[in-house]
Amino acid sequence: MEEGLRILPQILISGLVIGFLYAVVALGYTMVYGVLEFINFAHSEIFMFGAFIGFEVLMFLQKTSLLTTLPMVISLILTMLAAMIFSGALGWTVERLAYRPLRGAPRLVPLISAIGVSFFLQDAARIIWEALRGNWQLAVPPLYTGVLTMGPWQVAGAPLQLQVPYGAIVIMVSGLIMMFSLIWFVNKTKVGKAMRAVAQDRSTAALMGVNVDRIISTTFVIGGALGGAAGSLFAIRYTSITPYIGFILGVKAFTAAVFGGIGNLAGAVIGGLLLGIFEALGTAYLGPLTHGALKGPEYKDIFAFLILILVLVFKPAGLLGRTVGEKV
Repeated sequence: MEEGLRILPQILISGLVIGFLYAVVALGYTMVYGVLEFINFAHSEIFMFGAFIGFEVLMFLQKTSLLTTLPMVISLILTMLAAMIFSGALGWTVERLAYRPLRGAPRLVPLISAIGVSFFLQDAARIIWEALRGNWQLAVPPLYTGVLTMGPWQVAGAPLQLQVPYGAIVIMVSGLIMMFSLIWFVNKTKVGKAMRAVAQDRSTAALMGVNVDRIISTTFVIGGALGGAAGSLFAIRYTSITPYIGFILGVKAFTAAVFGGIGNLAGAVIGGLLLGIFEALGTAYLGPLTHGALKGPEYKDIFAFLILILVLVFKPAGLLGRTVGEKV
């Protein structure tokens, strides 16, 4: 018990790191759902493309020796900007080609289209990077490899030394900046108010002069840019990517959005952070609690699905969501 309490702060840090990634990706899901009441299941592959674009930028910086000469902050900004621009453009393209022609169709139709786009993007990435690099399983150049050490402190009669990788700090700080920037944008800017108006009542917003098509496209661009930023951060932190990294992380981010309240930005953030923490706690403590019968790392993915089932059964609207009547 004492050992478990002593390592708890380190576990919480690990949970927050992955939780911030879930939260940023979940924001993309919840933005699109808030405007269209539609789950963009291709969003996870937009995240994946962000990771690959981030990889290409890092490879270019490494090839030109800029990776070692430029300040790491500049390298990070360049990597994230490139991933955000590409992923935002990809989000716009997906909306324009795969979703807009189906607007007004039964909800199952765009859902099937989203799943098809997801598989298409997976295979497209595999083919592209197989042709470019001869391999679609890529090792990302290391960045932010140092560790910040804090302590030691006395906890439960034993010294506690907290170690936080610089990559983890980058993810948490970048995640906070993007989250607060998005919430400010949606609540304070004219475009953000137009988004909320379209989400509330699309027909009335159009009568009031809002260009609904442009606002929907803007929503996909912003959501895609967030996914691309998260993908580049994932690549920097975990240094290994494939065309299939988006699937399980996308499912968990979607779970986080549902957990917090789909359509609610603050709910997506809270859901992502809580899901990351629950996953980290399960990974660390499941083995000892079951006396080795269940090994935490092998079963960590079940927490996302368990939470999803419990939320859908007991609180379908999520932590911060609210049940609304069907629009007619």
